[in-house]
Amino acid sequence: MSRPQRAVQPRTPAEHKARALGLTSATGLVVGSVIGTGVFTMPAVLAGGGTSSLLVLGVVAVGATLLAVLFGQLTRRVPNADGGLYAYARHEFGDFAGYLTGWCYWVSAWAGNAAIVSSWVLYVDALFGLENPPGWANWLIALAGLWIPAAVNLAGVRQMAWFENLTVVLKFLPLLFVGVVGWFFVSSGNFGPFNASGGSLYSAIGIGAGVALFAFIGVEVAAITAKRVRNPGRNVGLASVLGTAASAVLYLVVSAAVMGLVPHDTLVGNGTPFVPAFEAVLPGVDWAGKLVAALAVISGIGALNGWTLVTSEVSRATAADGLFPKAFAWADRKHTPWFGVLVAAALPSLLMLWRYTADTGLTVFTFLVNLSVVTVAIPYFFSACAQLTHLVSRRRGIRGLLLARDLLITGVSVLFSMWITFAAGYAAVYQALVLLLIGLVLYAFLNARRGPREDKQEPEVRELPRAA
Repeated sequence: MSRPQRAVQPRTPAEHKARALGLTSATGLVVGSVIGTGVFTMPAVLAGGGTSSLLVLGVVAVGATLLAVLFGQLTRRVPNADGGLYAYARHEFGDFAGYLTGWCYWVSAWAGNAAIVSSWVLYVDALFGLENPPGWANWLIALAGLWIPAAVNLAGVRQMAWFENLTVVLKFLPLLFVGVVGWFFVSSGNFGPFNASGGSLYSAIGIGAGVALFAFIGVEVAAITAKRVRNPGRNVGLASVLGTAASAVLYLVVSAAVMGLVPHDTLVGNGTPFVPAFEAVLPGVDWAGKLVAALAVISGIGALNGWTLVTSEVSRATAADGLFPKAFAWADRKHTPWFGVLVAAALPSLLMLWRYTADTGLTVFTFLVNLSVVTVAIPYFFSACAQLTHLVSRRRGIRGLLLARDLLITGVSVLFSMWITFAAGYAAVYQALVLLLIGLVLYAFLNARRGPREDKQEPEVRELPRAA
């Protein structure tokens, strides 16, 4: 039995230069993309469901880690893994499935950028003491959060990687402070009830599941940017698992600490829960709240920096195969898909303008979180099914316990992807379905321009015999 082919390695100096992400930078990209400003808002949302939300967060962390393992296996197996989840689906199921996967992930990526920046705006308001600013003011702040990372990405992949590593270090400082020092000031009386939803336990799980699932979106970014990673067959999987595991531990420790530092009634609905958490650890220190707000702002810029790259990379890979408008494959001399970068900043800018005319604060954040969760669940599902197809076929080269292990990982990933969709709620599924249908209209035009495939002959038209 022949071994599966590994991902294609660069063969020219230009391609080698384009692979600017080593293991450290790839891991930093995963951590930077997973941990954005959402973590600075997450404890307040989790508190709405009660302490049961921490158990939900732990379950989601396990599922996300298994997905990270799955993406590493797929990257090693698929000969051309450029584009990650899109490439896996196209390799196993063909162009149409590849397009649907790429389209849904692309929508999830830029909608997720809008969710990140909506949380980021809350901390900018806290940093500068802006109380209940008008929607247009928050929109202008959001524009800065979206277009500064776009400018960094346009400067080149190496500059993006340097900026990402710096912001990862800076974002870890307040999280580690709360996760370590904060536990010395935790009060058991601050924790809310196990079920604080006011309804059934199922309702409490739903509250925690949405934000927890969103918090782990990003486990796949090393796979999406495989073309930019050196030795992707090894580093993509390793970076995905290391980055996801580190993020999971930090999420659990920090979220529990904040829920124990801030009284439950104060925490629920608070858009900047880390501010009172720091003030609880450092009472009487006027600049404590400002410091955490500043670090949250830096963290958000770092997350948006990484996600701008991811958004442009998935559209570039899809366009390079003729399944997206050609403009998304346009690249400058630094191999930066500049058109995709600009669109990755423009679309969430327009989305934020629309949302800020109707809602503000956590309402905007929650809406965008649910939309991103559903649209990313579809690519996760396609990727897991692609691996399942391989494992149950005769093409696989593994047997025995290794096959059982891989089937377990893949089976859990399939169920986890389905649960993500279910947990996001009916409204989010409806909105995602509308976006999916819009994507099908675009595919109709793209497919018509491509013409018939070389391996697909037009059916021969035969005349029916005439009746006597």
